[in-house]
Amino acid sequence: MWAILSGIEGNIKAYEAVLTDLKRQRVPVEELYILGDLVGVRPESEKVVQRVRYPRSGELQPQVCIGWWEEQCFNLHGLGTTAEATELLNRYGGDAVQLLWQSVSRETVQWLRGLDFGFFELDCLLIHGSSISVSDELTPQTPPWQVLDRLQRFGANNLFCGRSGRVFEYQLQGGSVTTSVTTLDVKQPVQTITVPQRRVIGVGNVGREPGQATYTLYNPNTDKVEFKTVFYGHKKGFSPT
Repeated sequence: MWAILSGIEGNIKAYEAVLTDLKRQRVPVEELYILGDLVGVRPESEKVVQRVRYPRSGELQPQVCIGWWEEQCFNLHGLGTTAEATELLNRYGGDAVQLLWQSVSRETVQWLRGLDFGFFELDCLLIHGSSISVSDELTPQTPPWQVLDRLQRFGANNLFCGRSGRVFEYQLQGGSVTTSVTTLDVKQPVQTITVPQRRVIGVGNVGREPGQATYTLYNPNTDKVEFKTVFYGHKKGFSPT
Protein backbone atom coordinates (compact mmCIF):
# COMPACT_ATOMS: atom_id res chain seq x y z
CA MET A 1 0.00 0.00 0.00
CA TRP A 2 1.18 3.53 -0.84
CA ALA A 3 0.24 6.63 1.15
CA ILE A 4 0.32 9.76 -1.01
CA LEU A 5 0.25 13.19 0.59
CA SER A 6 0.59 16.77 -0.60
CA GLY A 7 0.25 20.27 0.80
CA ILE A 8 1.44 19.95 4.39
CA GLU A 9 2.29 23.66 4.08
CA GLY A 10 4.13 23.81 7.38
CA ASN A 11 1.23 22.40 9.41
CA ILE A 12 3.00 20.04 11.81
CA LYS A 13 -0.19 19.06 13.69
CA ALA A 14 -1.89 17.99 10.46
CA TYR A 15 1.13 15.92 9.42
CA GLU A 16 1.29 14.19 12.79
CA ALA A 17 -2.42 13.38 12.55
CA VAL A 18 -1.93 11.74 9.15
CA LEU A 19 1.05 9.72 10.39
CA THR A 20 -1.10 8.46 13.26
CA ASP A 21 -3.87 7.54 10.85
CA LEU A 22 -1.45 5.59 8.67
CA LYS A 23 -0.68 3.33 11.61
CA ARG A 24 -4.39 2.44 11.85
CA GLN A 25 -4.61 0.99 8.34
CA ARG A 26 -5.40 -2.71 8.07
CA VAL A 27 -3.07 -3.12 5.10
CA PRO A 28 0.40 -1.89 6.10
CA VAL A 29 1.65 1.19 4.28
CA GLU A 30 4.96 0.35 2.59
CA GLU A 31 5.69 3.60 0.74
CA LEU A 32 5.06 7.20 1.78
CA TYR A 33 5.10 9.92 -0.88
CA ILE A 34 4.81 13.67 -0.28
CA LEU A 35 4.03 15.47 -3.51
CA GLY A 36 5.33 18.92 -2.71
CA ASP A 37 4.24 21.92 -0.66
CA LEU A 38 6.02 20.58 2.36
CA VAL A 39 6.57 24.16 3.55
CA GLY A 40 4.43 27.27 3.53
CA VAL A 41 4.01 30.56 5.36
CA ARG A 42 3.48 28.91 8.75
CA PRO A 43 6.31 29.34 11.28
CA GLU A 44 6.27 25.53 11.88
CA SER A 45 7.63 24.88 8.37
CA GLU A 46 11.12 24.19 9.74
CA LYS A 47 9.68 21.66 12.20
CA VAL A 48 7.88 19.87 9.36
CA VAL A 49 11.06 19.65 7.30
CA GLN A 50 13.00 18.21 10.25
CA ARG A 51 10.17 15.75 10.99
CA VAL A 52 10.20 14.55 7.39
CA ARG A 53 13.97 14.37 7.08
CA TYR A 54 14.41 12.45 10.34
CA PRO A 55 11.48 10.06 10.91
CA ARG A 56 11.18 8.28 14.23
CA SER A 57 12.08 4.67 14.80
CA GLY A 58 9.69 2.36 12.94
CA GLU A 59 8.37 5.11 10.65
CA LEU A 60 8.76 5.19 6.88
CA GLN A 61 11.25 7.51 5.22
CA PRO A 62 9.07 9.78 3.07
CA GLN A 63 9.92 10.29 -0.59
CA VAL A 64 9.42 14.00 -1.26
CA CYS A 65 9.27 16.01 -4.48
CA ILE A 66 9.11 19.78 -4.96
CA GLY A 67 5.86 21.71 -5.06
CA TRP A 68 4.62 25.23 -5.68
CA TRP A 69 5.69 26.59 -2.30
CA GLU A 70 9.17 25.12 -2.69
CA GLU A 71 9.52 26.84 -6.04
CA GLN A 72 8.51 30.15 -4.45
CA CYS A 73 11.28 29.64 -1.88
CA PHE A 74 13.81 29.10 -4.67
CA ASN A 75 12.73 32.29 -6.41
CA LEU A 76 12.69 34.27 -3.18
CA HIS A 77 16.29 33.29 -2.46
CA GLY A 78 17.45 33.90 -6.02
CA LEU A 79 17.89 30.20 -6.70
CA GLY A 80 14.97 29.62 -9.06
CA THR A 81 14.04 30.26 -12.64
CA THR A 82 13.23 33.91 -11.90
CA ALA A 83 15.04 36.45 -9.74
CA GLU A 84 11.85 37.52 -7.96
CA ALA A 85 8.90 35.73 -6.34
CA THR A 86 6.49 37.37 -8.76
CA GLU A 87 3.97 34.53 -8.80
CA LEU A 88 3.82 34.48 -5.00
CA LEU A 89 3.45 38.25 -4.82
CA ASN A 90 0.66 38.32 -7.40
CA ARG A 91 -1.25 35.46 -5.81
CA TYR A 92 -0.93 36.21 -2.08
CA GLY A 93 0.54 39.69 -1.73
CA GLY A 94 3.55 41.19 0.01
CA ASP A 95 2.70 39.84 3.47
CA ALA A 96 3.03 36.26 2.19
CA VAL A 97 6.44 37.05 0.72
CA GLN A 98 7.64 38.30 4.10
CA LEU A 99 6.14 35.36 5.99
CA LEU A 100 7.71 32.79 3.68
CA TRP A 101 11.09 34.50 4.03
CA GLN A 102 10.79 34.28 7.81
CA SER A 103 9.41 30.73 7.89
CA VAL A 104 11.95 28.87 5.75
CA SER A 105 15.70 29.28 6.29
CA ARG A 106 18.21 29.40 3.46
CA GLU A 107 19.75 26.17 4.76
CA THR A 108 16.38 24.46 4.38
CA VAL A 109 15.92 25.97 0.93
CA GLN A 110 19.23 24.43 -0.12
CA TRP A 111 17.98 21.02 1.05
CA LEU A 112 14.69 21.52 -0.79
CA ARG A 113 16.62 22.20 -4.00
CA GLY A 114 17.91 18.63 -3.89
CA LEU A 115 14.41 17.14 -4.07
CA ASP A 116 13.14 15.40 -7.20
CA PHE A 117 10.64 16.96 -9.60
CA GLY A 118 8.49 13.85 -9.30
CA PHE A 119 8.53 10.05 -9.22
CA PHE A 120 7.70 7.40 -11.80
CA GLU A 121 6.87 4.04 -10.25
CA LEU A 122 5.35 1.11 -12.17
CA ASP A 123 2.87 2.92 -14.48
CA CYS A 124 2.32 5.80 -12.04
CA LEU A 125 3.58 9.37 -12.21
CA LEU A 126 3.60 11.03 -8.79
CA ILE A 127 4.08 14.79 -9.07
CA HIS A 128 2.89 18.06 -7.56
CA GLY A 129 1.45 19.80 -10.61
CA SER A 130 1.90 17.89 -13.84
CA SER A 131 4.61 16.82 -16.26
CA ILE A 132 4.65 20.49 -17.41
CA SER A 133 5.41 22.32 -14.16
CA VAL A 134 4.59 22.54 -10.46
CA SER A 135 2.16 25.38 -11.26
CA ASP A 136 0.13 23.32 -13.72
CA GLU A 137 -3.14 22.59 -11.90
CA LEU A 138 -5.16 19.55 -12.98
CA THR A 139 -8.79 19.37 -11.80
CA PRO A 140 -11.98 17.49 -12.74
CA GLN A 141 -12.70 20.43 -15.08
CA THR A 142 -9.45 20.10 -17.06
CA PRO A 143 -10.18 19.32 -20.77
CA PRO A 144 -9.56 15.65 -21.69
CA TRP A 145 -7.05 16.52 -24.42
CA GLN A 146 -4.95 18.40 -21.85
CA VAL A 147 -5.08 15.52 -19.37
CA LEU A 148 -4.06 13.07 -22.11
CA ASP A 149 -1.13 15.30 -23.07
CA ARG A 150 0.14 15.39 -19.47
CA LEU A 151 -0.14 11.61 -19.16
CA GLN A 152 1.49 10.80 -22.49
CA ARG A 153 4.58 12.91 -21.82
CA PHE A 154 5.76 10.24 -19.36
CA GLY A 155 3.74 7.30 -20.68
CA ALA A 156 1.85 7.04 -17.39
CA ASN A 157 -1.50 5.35 -16.90
CA ASN A 158 -2.00 6.91 -13.44
CA LEU A 159 -1.01 10.47 -12.59
CA PHE A 160 -1.16 11.42 -8.91
CA CYS A 161 -1.02 15.17 -8.29
CA GLY A 162 -1.53 17.62 -5.45
CA ARG A 163 -1.57 21.13 -6.91
CA SER A 164 -5.35 21.63 -6.72
CA GLY A 165 -5.54 20.47 -3.10
CA ARG A 166 -8.64 18.45 -3.98
CA VAL A 167 -9.39 14.73 -3.91
CA PHE A 168 -10.76 13.43 -7.20
CA GLU A 169 -10.47 10.62 -9.73
CA TYR A 170 -10.57 11.68 -13.38
CA GLN A 171 -10.81 8.77 -15.82
CA LEU A 172 -10.07 8.76 -19.53
CA GLN A 173 -11.68 5.82 -21.26
CA GLY A 174 -9.57 3.75 -23.65
CA GLY A 175 -9.81 4.57 -27.35
CA SER A 176 -7.76 5.75 -30.28
CA VAL A 177 -6.38 9.04 -31.58
CA THR A 178 -5.96 9.67 -35.30
CA THR A 179 -3.38 12.21 -36.44
CA SER A 180 -2.04 13.50 -39.74
CA VAL A 181 0.26 16.30 -40.91
CA THR A 182 -0.43 18.38 -44.01
CA THR A 183 2.27 20.62 -45.51
CA LEU A 184 2.25 22.81 -48.59
CA ASP A 185 3.78 19.97 -50.58
CA VAL A 186 2.14 16.81 -49.39
CA LYS A 187 -0.17 15.26 -46.80
CA GLN A 188 1.51 12.72 -44.56
CA PRO A 189 -0.11 9.31 -43.97
CA VAL A 190 -2.72 9.12 -41.24
CA GLN A 191 -1.48 7.57 -37.98
CA THR A 192 -3.75 5.92 -35.43
CA ILE A 193 -2.59 5.67 -31.83
CA THR A 194 -4.37 3.34 -29.42
CA VAL A 195 -4.78 4.91 -25.98
CA PRO A 196 -5.39 2.68 -22.92
CA GLN A 197 -7.67 3.72 -20.07
CA ARG A 198 -5.89 6.29 -17.96
CA ARG A 199 -6.65 8.52 -15.00
CA VAL A 200 -5.56 11.49 -12.93
CA ILE A 201 -5.93 11.30 -9.15
CA GLY A 202 -6.01 14.41 -6.99
CA VAL A 203 -4.48 13.31 -3.69
CA GLY A 204 -5.90 16.05 -1.43
CA ASN A 205 -4.24 18.52 0.93
CA VAL A 206 -2.92 17.84 4.42
CA GLY A 207 -2.34 21.22 5.97
CA ARG A 208 -4.40 23.94 4.33
CA GLU A 209 -7.71 23.53 6.16
CA PRO A 210 -7.40 23.78 9.96
CA GLY A 211 -8.60 20.65 11.75
CA GLN A 212 -8.98 18.55 8.61
CA ALA A 213 -6.41 16.74 6.45
CA THR A 214 -7.05 14.73 3.29
CA TYR A 215 -4.73 12.23 1.63
CA THR A 216 -4.79 9.17 -0.62
CA LEU A 217 -4.08 5.46 -0.28
CA TYR A 218 -3.19 3.44 -3.36
CA ASN A 219 -2.78 -0.31 -3.69
CA PRO A 220 -0.58 -1.01 -6.75
CA ASN A 221 -1.55 -4.70 -6.66
CA THR A 222 -5.28 -4.04 -7.09
CA ASP A 223 -5.04 -0.54 -8.66
CA LYS A 224 -7.52 0.66 -6.03
CA VAL A 225 -7.56 4.28 -4.82
CA GLU A 226 -9.01 5.30 -1.46
CA PHE A 227 -9.39 8.88 -0.26
CA LYS A 228 -8.98 9.52 3.46
CA THR A 229 -10.00 12.42 5.70
CA VAL A 230 -8.43 12.90 9.12
CA PHE A 231 -9.85 15.28 11.72
CA TYR A 232 -7.50 16.58 14.38
CA GLY A 233 -7.52 19.11 17.19
CA HIS A 234 -11.09 19.76 18.32
CA LYS A 235 -12.41 17.60 15.41
CA LYS A 236 -10.51 14.41 16.25
CA GLY A 237 -11.42 11.33 14.23
CA PHE A 238 -11.14 9.92 10.74
CA SER A 239 -13.33 8.81 7.85
CA PRO A 240 -13.08 7.77 4.19
CA THR A 241 -13.74 10.66 1.81
